[in-house]
Amino acid sequence: MSTSTSQDNFQERLAAARRESEGLRERIQANKEAMVDTTLRQVATEVEALPRIVMRPRRNLRGHLAKIYAMHWAQDVRHLVSASQDGKLIVWDAPTSNKVHAIPLRSSWVMTCAYSPSGNLVACGGLDNICSVYNLRSGSAGQAGPGQGPAKGVKELSAHSGYLSCCRFLSDEKIITSSGDMTCMLWDIDAGVRIQEFSDHTGDVMSLSLSPANPNVFVSGACDATAKLWDIRSGKAVQTFVGHETDVNAVNFFPNGDAFATGSDDASCRLFDLRADRELNSYIHDNILCAITSVAFSISGRILFGGYDDWTCNVWDTLKGERVGVLTGHDNRISCLGVSSDGTALCTGSWDSTLKVWA
Repeated sequence: MSTSTSQDNFQERLAAARRESEGLRERIQANKEAMVDTTLRQVATEVEALPRIVMRPRRNLRGHLAKIYAMHWAQDVRHLVSASQDGKLIVWDAPTSNKVHAIPLRSSWVMTCAYSPSGNLVACGGLDNICSVYNLRSGSAGQAGPGQGPAKGVKELSAHSGYLSCCRFLSDEKIITSSGDMTCMLWDIDAGVRIQEFSDHTGDVMSLSLSPANPNVFVSGACDATAKLWDIRSGKAVQTFVGHETDVNAVNFFPNGDAFATGSDDASCRLFDLRADRELNSYIHDNILCAITSVAFSISGRILFGGYDDWTCNVWDTLKGERVGVLTGHDNRISCLGVSSDGTALCTGSWDSTLKVWA
């Protein structure tokens, strides 16, 4: 009897704590709303409107034999890496359309890839729950062409209990991964061990983006419809951003590191500001009813590119929230996109097994 009574008391205290927490959250939200004296769109009314953005595919990168799931530019502007479910990781020379490396993967169910800032390493992962890191300089990565032996992974980083959704290098020594196990992890590549685990999401973590201004900060987007800002030093989520109605599939930092964009299954992209701790703008259109798979900013941040399930890449004016262009040419879902570090080119990857470089 006493056990039952204590259990009832615990449940009552838990319910009371939840009610108090919800009340505090509503008060905080009300206080934040009361401080909003204008909106980004209102401020941007005096800014000159962008002309219609017209970009053409300057290069078609063909070589994958199945759906492309991820791509990432190298810092040198010239090279990019792509991952496909044909079981290959291909490093491309974008201006010439040549393949520099073709790396056979142990698992073809790959979902993400990344290029290290130095250009020495590439990484990938997917349904094998493992982040595999390859050294392009040591001969461990296969050269494109016939007669090449299988590539040897430099390291296989294994600790996630769910699929690997995204990975990004901090340096040649450290990499951050996100996973369907609802966590992100920081790794020591050379030692092959997990340094830090970041757990606060309540759904699969789908994407992450490193701050261009602060090496100790990154943002993640998840299926709990939130995006979270993390401090690598403390391992804690320091801000949580809400507004989407369903899964957040993509996140990407604004070039100055003070804001970031998200793309969601709710057919919207949104802009969140770290300083204001709130949503600044949303990018929606009556004709867009499908999910966003990927987002990226132009080098100035004035333009936001979004990859969509309807085979298009929509181009948005970040300030005014207006659609200023639509890039068409793929024959299936655009699964990934990225802007080169010098801002001169946009690359899109698709389930049609091709990549296109636009300018």
